[in-house]
Amino acid sequence: MNQDYKKWIFLLTLAIVWGSSFILIKKGLVGLTPLQLGSLRTVLSSLFIFVIGYKSLKTVLNSQWKWIILSGFIGTFFPAFLFAFAETEVDSGVVSILNALVPLNAILIGLAVFKITSTKLQIFGVILGFIGASMLIFNSMELNPDQNYLYAGFVVLSTVMYGFNVNLIKHYLQEVKPIAIATGNFVAIFIPAFLVLVASDFFTLQTFDQQSIYSSIGYVAILSVFGTVMAKIIFNNLIQISSPVFASSVTYLMPMVALLWGLLDGERFGLDQGFASLLIICGVYLANKKAKKNRS
Repeated sequence: MNQDYKKWIFLLTLAIVWGSSFILIKKGLVGLTPLQLGSLRTVLSSLFIFVIGYKSLKTVLNSQWKWIILSGFIGTFFPAFLFAFAETEVDSGVVSILNALVPLNAILIGLAVFKITSTKLQIFGVILGFIGASMLIFNSMELNPDQNYLYAGFVVLSTVMYGFNVNLIKHYLQEVKPIAIATGNFVAIFIPAFLVLVASDFFTLQTFDQQSIYSSIGYVAILSVFGTVMAKIIFNNLIQISSPVFASSVTYLMPMVALLWGLLDGERFGLDQGFASLLIICGVYLANKKAKKNRS
């Protein structure tokens, strides 16, 4: 298949899968704590990917393991907990829009850490995106005053980690198979995640006495297999056949899917939030559009 067609198919698939992840996190939190959800998601994902990807680890060179381990923590382990904590206070639709900061952070980190040149239009896009993010948080606070929007900081922190991760994979793991990167990531974070799961009192009678626990585990299982494992393999592949900014621009489309799920679930979303969201997406678009021209 032509690489251009392939990268767009991957992008649309990721948008649907990851766009649905936010509502799955929200539903999982009905019967689980953020620590339980984040660690259970990682443990289940690890078990699944070990089965399908353990043979691929033979292709990883010793010198590449340090980058795979770092990628596992900043690209999967910590964000799994940060998003879970964020959605205890912030609507899933708003979280998905703030997640659109990933491409902007990919550009900033590429400039600051990996010495990738930037243009005035890219910088303008970054500034526009962050203005939109600030407006979105403040407008959402007014529309939903009962929610604690300080928790939105967890989402912003995650986008910084994701931005660093896409640059790391592009620069240091370009020659590693996507399945090997994903499997290696979970090899690195499985034990820490399992220890957190045990410490969170997941394996207690009190946890399993809840009526909602089994449906919550079901939502997390779906999230683990599709939203974490399969999506991570596709995403790693997408980074390798395109660019960090194009790959992270999946966040253009994710909010549309997530907002639809959120509205169907009774979440409120106003015109002011819509305008702020548009600023974020326009900022990401401007930054990404110029980056494409630079590569041609």
